[in-house]
Amino acid sequence: MPKEISRKLTQTYLELRADGGVTEIELTPEFWPQLMSGKRETAGRLIMAADMTEDMAHWEMHPAGDEVLLLLSGQVTIVLERPGQNEEIDLKAGETFVVPRGCWHRVKLCEAGQMVFMTLGEGTEHKPL
Repeated sequence: MPKEISRKLTQTYLELRADGGVTEIELTPEFWPQLMSGKRETAGRLIMAADMTEDMAHWEMHPAGDEVLLLLSGQVTIVLERPGQNEEIDLKAGETFVVPRGCWHRVKLCEAGQMVFMTLGEGTEHKPL
């Protein structure tokens, strides 16, 4: 019988595995550095949530797959790095956006809220603004 999972997505990520199962991943300060360096592997798509209280302090890029963003509350602008000029997409509560695989992006806050991220995290890269 499968284990029941009831957690806060801002503290415990869920990994949707290819075999149909779900694994809990506790969010620790080491999680993202280990994943980005290849010291930690994941076997599926990560689902996580974040309280959006300020602009993202860096650019990020996910080479393993598209990232689905679901804004639960608040308002943000998704900034995509494009050749020659950045593209900005406004997102309101209840709306989703798909960031293409390999596209550098960041989030600018318009109104505080909460967002759910669904991504293949392996190989994720960050770079300064």
